[in-house]
Amino acid sequence: MSSDRLFKFARMAGVASLVAVAGLLSACQVRPLYAVSTGVTQKLSEVSFSDVNTRVGLQVRNQLIFIAGRGAGETKTPKYSVDLSVSSGTGGVLYLPSSSTSAAGRTTVTASFTLKEISTGKVIKSGSRAVTSLVDFPTQEFAKQRAIRDSEDRAAREVAEMVAADIGAALSR
Repeated sequence: MSSDRLFKFARMAGVASLVAVAGLLSACQVRPLYAVSTGVTQKLSEVSFSDVNTRVGLQVRNQLIFIAGRGAGETKTPKYSVDLSVSSGTGGVLYLPSSSTSAAGRTTVTASFTLKEISTGKVIKSGSRAVTSLVDFPTQEFAKQRAIRDSEDRAAREVAEMVAADIGAALSR
């Protein structure tokens, strides 16, 4: 008889915990960042990005424009501006003593940004993001340069995605 009571108690506790979890989840306000109802998509399309001087910086800027405008390009009447600064560097990590060269390396792209409201000049968000991309160094010099360039492009795309997510989150508040 005591095992029957224990079974009923366990079943009631299970039902009570399910009801409690359902209540907690119903209070959750999780929603997609780029949902139409949040207005983030509209605000992102009103962002302009500063000019940059390097090839990698241009890759980051172009990707940000593509993400913010949903492929439509940069806006003509921006309400927000992003001051963008991009740096990159590549270094070897796997040293081969026999040839005094590296067989593999990594490329790091760092993007620093400041999001401002143009009408007031108020800084909404500033931050810095960095992405590291791994690269193999072939023995041929042209192939090595091309591998480094591809690594920079991969890292630039990734850092642009991270910066765009930061900007979107800041504009959603």
